[in-house]
Amino acid sequence: MFHFSIQTEGNISPSQQLIDQIQFAIASRQYPPGHRLPSTRQLALITGLHRNTISKVYRQLEEKGLVESLAGSGIYVKAQGNEAVKHSESRFLKAYPSVQKMIKQNVDELLLQGYNLEQIKQLFLGEIDYRLRCNALVLVTVPMTDIGVGQLIVLELEQALLIPIQLVPMEELNLILTEINSATIVTSRYFIHQVLEIVSPQSTRVIPLDIYDYKEELKIIKKLPSQSSLGIVSLSTGILRVAEILVHSLRGKDISIIIAQSNDSQKLKNLVRSSYTIICDSNSYLTVKKTLKQVQEDLIRPPEIICSNNYIGEKSINLLKRELGVKN
Repeated sequence: MFHFSIQTEGNISPSQQLIDQIQFAIASRQYPPGHRLPSTRQLALITGLHRNTISKVYRQLEEKGLVESLAGSGIYVKAQGNEAVKHSESRFLKAYPSVQKMIKQNVDELLLQGYNLEQIKQLFLGEIDYRLRCNALVLVTVPMTDIGVGQLIVLELEQALLIPIQLVPMEELNLILTEINSATIVTSRYFIHQVLEIVSPQSTRVIPLDIYDYKEELKIIKKLPSQSSLGIVSLSTGILRVAEILVHSLRGKDISIIIAQSNDSQKLKNLVRSSYTIICDSNSYLTVKKTLKQVQEDLIRPPEIICSNNYIGEKSINLLKRELGVKN
C-alpha cells in the first residue's frame, strides 16, 4: 500500500499534499487502473484528515478523470486512452485464454452477424494496417508550460526504443492531427485527461505512460540528517513542483528543499553551494557535475549527487515496445 504522509505545518495545504500523493501513486503505477483507493474512513485514520476533506480530494481527482466512483463499491483508478479500450475488453479476453480459441470465437461471431470470410479478413487486416500506420509516427505531447518533461520523455524513449520521437506541445496537438492520417500519441499519466479532451482514442492511439516510482530516492530522503538541505534538479518544472510537495509531505520542516531547472545556471550554482545531497534526472546530471566543479573551491563539503536514471516506468517502456513492435 502506498505510504501517505501529511505535514500540517507549512505553506502547502494538507489537501494539496494528499492530491499530489494520490496522483503520484497513480502516475507511478503503484495504484494501477482498476485499483480500489482507500475509503474516506481508512484515509482519515491514516492521514488524520477530516473525511469531508478526503471526499473533496476524491471529487477533484474524479473531475480530472483520474478516478471514478462506483456506487456502493468505492473509488477506483480509471483506465485511460487505449488502455481504457483494452480494460473494457479484459473480461472477454479472460474468458478465452487460448489465442487460437479467441480468434475463432471472433470470426464465428462476425459470421453470425452476416459478414463473409473475405470481409472478416479485410476487417482484421484493416486494424493491423491502422496500427502499423500509427507506429510510423510517435508523438510525445505535454503542456507548453512544462515542455521540459516532454524533452525528458523524448530522450528516454529514443534511447529505449531506438526510433525517432516527435515532441508536440499540447496546445498545438489539434493542429498537427489535422495534417496527419494516424499516429501514436504518448504522454505522462499526469496529462492524459487533457489529451483525451483533444483526441479520441477510437481514431488515434493514445498511450499513457506510468512514471518511475522513485522508491530508492525516497528511502534516501527519509535518511537525510535533520536540518540538512536537499537540492532537486530537473528539466521539468512539473517534476520539481511534485517533488517539492512529496518531500515536504515526507519530512516537513525537518529538512530544507532547494529546486532548480538545469538550464538556470545561477540558481543551479546556489543550489550546489547550499545542498547536502542533490537528486537530479539523468539529463541534468552532467550539468550538475559541471556546476559542482565550477564552485568546488567555495565548498567545505561537496554534496552527494544522486542521479535518477528514469522518469518513465519500466513497464511502460515494455508496453510501448510491444505496441510498436520494437525488439528488445
